[in-house]
Amino acid sequence: MREYAVDLTLPRGLPDDNRGTVVTIGTFDGVHRGHWEVLAEIRRRAEASDRRSVLVTFHPHPLTIVRPELAPPMLTTPLEKKEILAESGLDYAVFLSFTPVLARYTPRRFVEEILVGRIGLRELVVGYDHHFGRGRAGDVETLRALGRELDFDVDVVGPVGEKNAPISSTRIREALLRGDMESARRGLGRPYSLRGLVVRGDQRGRALGFPTANLEVRGGGGGNKLIPPPGIYAVRGVLRSGTYDGALHLGPRPTFRGSPPTIELHLLDFHEDVYGEEVRVDFVSYLREIRPFESSEALIDQIREDVDRAREALLRD
Repeated sequence: MREYAVDLTLPRGLPDDNRGTVVTIGTFDGVHRGHWEVLAEIRRRAEASDRRSVLVTFHPHPLTIVRPELAPPMLTTPLEKKEILAESGLDYAVFLSFTPVLARYTPRRFVEEILVGRIGLRELVVGYDHHFGRGRAGDVETLRALGRELDFDVDVVGPVGEKNAPISSTRIREALLRGDMESARRGLGRPYSLRGLVVRGDQRGRALGFPTANLEVRGGGGGNKLIPPPGIYAVRGVLRSGTYDGALHLGPRPTFRGSPPTIELHLLDFHEDVYGEEVRVDFVSYLREIRPFESSEALIDQIREDVDRAREALLRD
């Protein structure tokens, strides 16, 4: 028995052209290679049936509302997710605000009111481990039962493996947090990235002969963006004028007592003024840990070595 009333006067979420939709739903944090398999499948099925392909996703992450102490740092901010999805070929991406009210929806209410009533669901494609609804009570079998009753098909995409284990946002986070940029990149299908606004720093890099762009990194649209661990990295910086090789310092500066942690980007063979510009940093490889030096001369020697190692890593990439 239905425990709520469906408001049929609510406007549909998408244009009502009677074509129906092929839908997938999930958090899709990182939009990794496993996610792309699902997106390719709904696009293929939508084209074959002359329906609209639709991704339904959430912001913030549901755990932020239901179990905030367990909410993970995010691989993609909402803006980054939208930019990545713009290349997916889908007809629509629907971003639902995950609120305490939505968290209380039963699986049936969510499917009937939102997916069928607002999105025009005719076929649903989900990953093999999909759960949804209040208390994550809904699973693939729940969806199949609802599909028989509400007249939509359910298809399941199996896991996409990497080294005999399924690719997942959790595994990618774990790789990033141990500085394994290569594994994270394989899972994502692209380098992990951060965005930051170039702000004025204390000019120490310039004084040492290696000018840096000091980056102010924000969560982005309320996102809790994952920051890789402190260290020196080989990276690429993406600016309005192009993409440039670089080395990145992320974290404390123990050689200069009292200095706050920073994210400093040194672009190789680059001499333009980029203050006030947003830069995307693509991580290629972790070079070394951060450590103090007894003198500026020793630090300069190490920076020179870091730049050489970054250059070599980027040439191999």
